[in-house]
Amino acid sequence: MSEVDRVPSPAAPPAVAATAPEEKKGKEPEREKLPPIVSAGAGATAGLDRGSKGQISTFSSFISTVNQKKEAAENTSSPTHLVFPNIKNVRDLPPICLDVRQKQRISIDTLSSEMKTPVLPEPILPVQPKTMKDFLEDVEKAKSSGDWKTVHDFYLTMFDSFPELNAAFKKDASASFNTIEDSGINAKFVNAVYDALLNTPQDIQKTVLKGIINSLLREWKGPRTKDDLRAYFILLQNPQFNNTSTYVIYAHLLRQIATLVEADHHFLVHWFKKLSQKRFKQLVERLLQFISLRLFPAKPEEFPPISKCSWWIPSASKVLALLNTANNLVHPPLIPYTDFYNSTLDHIDLMEEYHTWQSFGNSHRFSFCQYPFVISIAAKKIIIQRDSEQQMISIARQSLVDKVSRRQRPDMNMLFLNMKVRRTHLVSDSLDELTRKRADLKKKLKVTFVGEAGLDMGGLTKEWFLLLIRQIFHPDYGMFTYHKDSYCHWFSSFKCDNYSEFRLVGIYA
Repeated sequence: MSEVDRVPSPAAPPAVAATAPEEKKGKEPEREKLPPIVSAGAGATAGLDRGSKGQISTFSSFISTVNQKKEAAENTSSPTHLVFPNIKNVRDLPPICLDVRQKQRISIDTLSSEMKTPVLPEPILPVQPKTMKDFLEDVEKAKSSGDWKTVHDFYLTMFDSFPELNAAFKKDASASFNTIEDSGINAKFVNAVYDALLNTPQDIQKTVLKGIINSLLREWKGPRTKDDLRAYFILLQNPQFNNTSTYVIYAHLLRQIATLVEADHHFLVHWFKKLSQKRFKQLVERLLQFISLRLFPAKPEEFPPISKCSWWIPSASKVLALLNTANNLVHPPLIPYTDFYNSTLDHIDLMEEYHTWQSFGNSHRFSFCQYPFVISIAAKKIIIQRDSEQQMISIARQSLVDKVSRRQRPDMNMLFLNMKVRRTHLVSDSLDELTRKRADLKKKLKVTFVGEAGLDMGGLTKEWFLLLIRQIFHPDYGMFTYHKDSYCHWFSSFKCDNYSEFRLVGIYA
C-alpha cells in the first residue's frame, strides 16, 4: 500500500475509518449495521459529506486536504494514484491543474492519423466562366472552324452542378438576391445559351443532359437555398425537354420543383412573371404537351409503365399551377387564360375525375378537377351538366321513396324546374320564378305560358329562351350596349344599380 493510501482523511469520521479494513478484505458490511449519518452538530467532521442538507466544510479544511493529497501524489510514480476526499458533488471537485491539461493535449496530438477526425476542406466556389459576349464569339468561331471543343467545355462545366449554373448566369456571383422581384439571373444570357444549344452537335446536347441528370440525382438535404431555386428556374427553360426522349429527366425535374415548400414556390411564381411572353408561353406549352403525351403516348414503349410513373402528371400539373398563378399576377396577363386549356382532357373520363375530386378533395388522390384552369369550357360544361342530372335523379329517387313510404301518390312535377311566365312580363316573371325556386335550378327546365294550353315537350322552353334573349339584349331595355368595333355586347352603365337582372342572365347562361 502506498503512502497516499495510508494517509487518512482528516475530516473522515472514526466510524468510517474503522470499517476500512473490512472493506479492503472484500467483506461488505450489512446495510442495517452502517453508522448513522452525522447530525448537524458534527461540524467539520461532516464537512465533505453532502448527504446531509446544509453541511458544507470550511474552506481552510478543504484546501489543506487537497494540498496533502497533492503532495502525496507528487511522491508517487503514477499520477493515477491521486486520491481526493469522499466528494459526492461535482461542485466540490478541485480544478484540473495545468499539468493534467497539458498531458491531455499531448495525448491527443500523439494519436495515429487513422484515429483523428478528418478536417473537411473549405468549399471552392466556382468562378464565372464566360460572359455572354465571350460565349457568342466562341459559338461563331466553332461554326466557322468546325472545332466545338471550347463550346463543349463550357456546356460541360456549366451544367455539371447547381453552383456552376449560378456561377454562369448570376448577375453577381457574390450577391444573394434573396428577393422575390429579382431572381438575380441574366435572362438574356440564359436565352442565348439555350438558343445556341439546339444548333450544337449531338455530343454537346448529350453532355448537357448528362450534367442535368448528375445535378438532379445529387442528394439535397434540408431546405433549398435561393441558388437551388435559381438552378431549377434555369433548367426548366431548357428547350431540350420538347423532345419525348428527355421526358424521364424532365419528369424528375418537375417532381423536385413540385415538392418544394410553399415559400420556395412563392419565389418561383414571382420570378416566372418576369419572363418574356414568348418564354413564358413556351413553358406552358411544353408542360401541356408533356401531360398530353403521357396520357395518350404516340409510342407507349418510349415511356415507363404508367403504374411506375404515376407521379409524372401530378408533378407537371403542380408546376403548371405555379405558372398560372404567375400569369394571374400580371395585368394584363402574359398569355390568355385559354392558353392553359388542355383539349386532350376532353377525351378522358371527366366524370371519374369529378367523382375522385368530390370523394377525396385535395388529398393524395390526384384529379384534374384540382386544377380547373386546364379544363376547357366544353369539358366543364359536360361535368356540370352530368353532375346536375345525377343530383336531380338522386333527389327525385329520395322523394319518391318518401312518398311511397307514406303511401302517397308521387308527384312527377318534382323532377323538373317548372316555370310559369306571362308573355307580357317575361323578364320579371322569369326572375321571380328563378328566385323562388333556387333549390331546383339543377333540374330539367319546363316552361308554361300563363293562359295558354300546351305541354312543354321542348318547344316552349326554346321559345322562352329566344324571347328572353331578345328582350334582355335589346338596346331599349338598357342592360347591354352593342359595340360595332368588337361585334359584342357589354354591360350598360345605366343598369348597374340593379344586379338581380344580371344574375338572371348568369343563371340563364
